[in-house]
Amino acid sequence: MSTDLKMIPAAKPLVGDDERAAVDRVLRSGMMAQGPEVAGFEREFSSIVGDRHCIAVNSGTSGLHMSLVALGLKAGDEVIVPSFTFAATANSVALTGATPIFVDIDPRTFNIDPNAIEAAITPRTRAIQPVHLYGQPAAMKEIMDLAARHNLLVVEDACQAHMASLDGTHVGAFGDAGVFSFYPTKNMTSGEGGMITTASDETARMSRLLRNQGMEKRYENEVVGFNTRMTDIHAAIGRVQLTKLAGWTAQRRANAKFLDENLSGVVVPYVAPGAFHVYHQYTIRVVGHDRDAFGEEMTKRGVGNGVYYPIPVHQLPSFGHTFDLPETSSAAREVISIPVHPSLSQGDLETVVSVINSIASAGA
Repeated sequence: MSTDLKMIPAAKPLVGDDERAAVDRVLRSGMMAQGPEVAGFEREFSSIVGDRHCIAVNSGTSGLHMSLVALGLKAGDEVIVPSFTFAATANSVALTGATPIFVDIDPRTFNIDPNAIEAAITPRTRAIQPVHLYGQPAAMKEIMDLAARHNLLVVEDACQAHMASLDGTHVGAFGDAGVFSFYPTKNMTSGEGGMITTASDETARMSRLLRNQGMEKRYENEVVGFNTRMTDIHAAIGRVQLTKLAGWTAQRRANAKFLDENLSGVVVPYVAPGAFHVYHQYTIRVVGHDRDAFGEEMTKRGVGNGVYYPIPVHQLPSFGHTFDLPETSSAAREVISIPVHPSLSQGDLETVVSVINSIASAGA
């Protein structure tokens, strides 16, 4: 690759003077641990999750773990999860002592298949943890109906889906709890962090206890807790980013529309009826080609890309199952995510399209 070739990055965190000023404000205040900035961030974030309780923590993974513990998950319980996701989805279940039960996905949306959920329910099943993968809402109507019929909890892994919605209801506002991530490459960031959302006063209070060593009042530890607090520094960044999220989301969707209309030779993302997709990733299927060679050729031509996720979670050494989930396996072989972030120029988008169409037509 030529050293002067411009590389279009697959993702690009957007952090500017507003975020720097917010951090400086906190540093000048002298209050850097969980404080007024965290409270403000929680209050403001509630506006995009149906005014639910919001509990800020130090990562999306912590949020998933804390929410499951707050809901009472324990050893002997089973939680149904997709295998086509980041490992944190299943890790959070295993860390409670419960067992993640891996099921297959809908090949169109890449999200957990409600029919596969129903087939996996046993007397030990306690919860379903759907993932709104790549920013597309999971099939929450069917999932919530299943949960109601079988008296199951629902914890939404919304770590990639800030502002996504289904039939007008935002993700994070369907289940017993929802969790968002603010990792640097997410649609908005706080540097690092997560947010638990819930309509339950009890779950909210328990989550707040768990993140703070089991205390609501200092030295009055009510339960055995963790230290998963968000700092005011991170919350201040998050508050600024939240004000920009709607504009960034509109740009992601506009970029996705351009890609939808101009890519050829690959399978572009399907959007379910009623879904408001926020395109944390714009993920195509490369069918009839060597996916890895396809990605390498894209990189050589200056277009960043990534594979999310090449190994199904149930096959990772940490879980080590050998059973086959055919749609999950196919997706893991065929998907590749391409630039869609709001920093892309029109020229960048045209380059992405030109490169992909050229590789696809050449049979990489």
